[in-house]
Amino acid sequence: MNRLAGLFLAFAVSLAAIPTPATAQDKSLTIFAAASMKNALDEIDAAYTAKTGVKITVSYAASSALAKQIEQGAPADVFISADTDWMDYATSKKTINEPSRVNLLGNSIVLIAPKDSKIDTVNVGAGFDLAKLAGDGKIATGDVKSVPVGKYAKAALEKLGSWQAAEPKFAMAESVRAALTLVARGEAVLGIVYSTDAKVEPGVKVVGTFPADSHPAIIYPVAATTTAKPETTGYLAFLRSTAAKTILEKYGFKFLVSPST
Repeated sequence: MNRLAGLFLAFAVSLAAIPTPATAQDKSLTIFAAASMKNALDEIDAAYTAKTGVKITVSYAASSALAKQIEQGAPADVFISADTDWMDYATSKKTINEPSRVNLLGNSIVLIAPKDSKIDTVNVGAGFDLAKLAGDGKIATGDVKSVPVGKYAKAALEKLGSWQAAEPKFAMAESVRAALTLVARGEAVLGIVYSTDAKVEPGVKVVGTFPADSHPAIIYPVAATTTAKPETTGYLAFLRSTAAKTILEKYGFKFLVSPST
């Protein structure tokens, strides 16, 4: 009897080990994307999964952090950076499939304040006195040494002649979304974030927009990694589709490529 039970158990275990059609066809992709992409990309990924059945997992962080994680072997199929510098870095480390790289999106940077702030519309231009505007408060943005939004912010303020006086007042955050949160909570009186971030956070208001020529063009390149799964090709194609364009533009991104159907 014991022997029969043992044989039955062995047979059951062997059956369990055989992939069923459902599990055999389960497909998934891992995307490493700039923090500012979250709301738009979550919607795009839901649409892509509904269309293809491919499950999407996304890790959102500063582009600098993501590029270094990929370099250290983190499993990612796609990298979406908020600037070309960190995509160039990843390419130089041989972690990016260079022919798959596309400059997909554009953006702009804005000056924000908490929604109940007494600071109203500000003319952001040459000689703009950001330090005086902040008073005794803090100004939040991404780390100006590494996080793309911070790098754009510093470049703009240097060109406008406002950086030197304002620098001591800056609170450097690990990502643009962290900076956005500091302002929304009132922990910073001002912040410099992407216009797309300000659009999705009801706790802040835009008080000024930085001139496009005050900083390097804000470009979001996307590419497959060198370890990407075959399904990545379809996902990258979807990011360039009319459906993705509609979603991205709804969130305020500029679509830089001709959309596919």
